[in-house]
Amino acid sequence: MTVYYRDQHVQVTSDMVRVDGVGYPVAALALVWHRRGTGTTRTRSRRLGRGVLILLISILPLAAIVCAISLIYSASDRAAWGLAAVVLGVGVIGAIVLLPLAELPLSWLDRSYDEGTVVNELWVRYAGHDQLLLRTTNTLRFGQIYRAVQRAVEQHPS
Repeated sequence: MTVYYRDQHVQVTSDMVRVDGVGYPVAALALVWHRRGTGTTRTRSRRLGRGVLILLISILPLAAIVCAISLIYSASDRAAWGLAAVVLGVGVIGAIVLLPLAELPLSWLDRSYDEGTVVNELWVRYAGHDQLLLRTTNTLRFGQIYRAVQRAVEQHPS
């Protein structure tokens, strides 16, 4: 018996696919496909949260650049460009100083991509009926399970 995938809820072997304690013999699985499911309140809130995080992370550098550019264009002569250089320098130094603090929102942003903003569904044709095996927003985990079920079905002797 070959184990293709295993976690606390899903186990895919060369003989059996188990999802939350329910077993499906690989010999009885005729077709494997996936579908994008309908979004949930949680996935919509993740997408909104991701947008807010991106805005918060990028607003300070953008504000410094806009201020510097507007000061450069409003300067009547080259002597007034010093103020623009000071504003740009303060923005760069501020970004460098605040860089360690950006680690937390960046980790939140990474986690939002891991958790996903779409719902993936894994379907099989089991004993002549279409059966939903798994529904998850974790795209990485879904891909691993989907590929494991595909391999189990493809490599099973018919």
